[in-house]
Amino acid sequence: MLNPGHHSYPPVTVAWSVWGLGALLYLIGFYQRVAPAVMTDQLMSEFAIGATELGNLSAFYFYSYVAMQIPTGILADRWGPRRLLTAGAAVAAIGTALFAVAADLWWANAGRLLIGASVAVAFVSMLKLATHWFAPRQFALASGLALLFGVVGGVIAGVPLGMLIEAWGWRPVMGASAAITALLSVTIWLRVRDDPHDLAYLSHAPATATGKTHTPILRGMAEVLSYRNIWILLVTPIGIAGAVLTFAGLWGVPYLRQVHGLDTRAAAAITSLLLIAWAVGGPVLGALSERMGRRRPLYVATTAAALAGWAVIIFLPIPVWLMIVTLLFTGFFSGNLIIGFAFAKESVPARLMGTASGICNMGPLLGGMLLQPTVGWVLDRNWLGATAAGARIYDATAYQAGFSLMAACLVVSLCLIPFARETYGRQTG
Repeated sequence: MLNPGHHSYPPVTVAWSVWGLGALLYLIGFYQRVAPAVMTDQLMSEFAIGATELGNLSAFYFYSYVAMQIPTGILADRWGPRRLLTAGAAVAAIGTALFAVAADLWWANAGRLLIGASVAVAFVSMLKLATHWFAPRQFALASGLALLFGVVGGVIAGVPLGMLIEAWGWRPVMGASAAITALLSVTIWLRVRDDPHDLAYLSHAPATATGKTHTPILRGMAEVLSYRNIWILLVTPIGIAGAVLTFAGLWGVPYLRQVHGLDTRAAAAITSLLLIAWAVGGPVLGALSERMGRRRPLYVATTAAALAGWAVIIFLPIPVWLMIVTLLFTGFFSGNLIIGFAFAKESVPARLMGTASGICNMGPLLGGMLLQPTVGWVLDRNWLGATAAGARIYDATAYQAGFSLMAACLVVSLCLIPFARETYGRQTG
């Protein structure tokens, strides 16, 4: 029912339903990000590939996702969230269907590339919808729930997806995923509106938010990149998030199966716990840095803790129960990315905060993009020739060599942070 009087803001149920449809695309995007982890054997056997090619197949998602970070912000301003989310879900459905029916590795890579590029629009569109549909005091809640939706997608891509693949095979399950994503595209077009005004309600957005003035993108990027902190805070998450995305998103499940003797379901459950701890750590550590009024000391300490956790997992022969505890510890402290985002926003003038956030948001994604295939390359270099059902089997020594790259990247991150200029939780003038 429309409200022709323009005298009231949209009901809570309407606002959350509009935002929630955008959040569902973000959930699907996170699901697609980590889905290859539970189908490594099937993909290696189906396409007759080793770890290098598998790592690259998974990383094709990140190649296009990273490339779309800056254009997405521009498109969100000029197209609006409704059109952008509809197009994103439609292309994601096409990419997923292409992946599901791929006759060879080339077409599978193309499918993953389309998926990454299309779901990259979700997060920015969600934030833009939140600005228009929610009161400012609710914006932080919406941002936090966005992360929750992502983690739910990651959890669905663990045990539930593994069970479905065991029952039906990966191609039919991916085909069903494509159909669900296509249905979401239609629903977004029918139900989502860029602004409450479109349904005759009052908008929460500032008057300037609907203007047509656009900041010169290249000039803003050049200015942001002139700040030393931005370079440091762009590179640092490569190691921190890259390790999480590489383990939970691809190599953790086969590692836990081969080295610790777990079945796929148990291995997927453990990697899902890593993602959950990661999601919990973010807001907790972000709030703690706010309370401290300093970013750098906590960023250093938590990165050191994450490095210590990965070192235990990689280099020490520990039982499964201790592995689970250590992964929870490591995931929690890897949530310090939230500190990095706040740090980055404060390191530039307020007018450049959006650009700074977009650039630094590429860091975590670059981590997955670079580490997934390079860990695979190291695995192949250390492969002893064992196979099972057409899939290569890697031993503990091979995984230790591959995961050492994750630890090395974290060492670089830890060495870089002390060179960042402290902001004391205040915006640069």
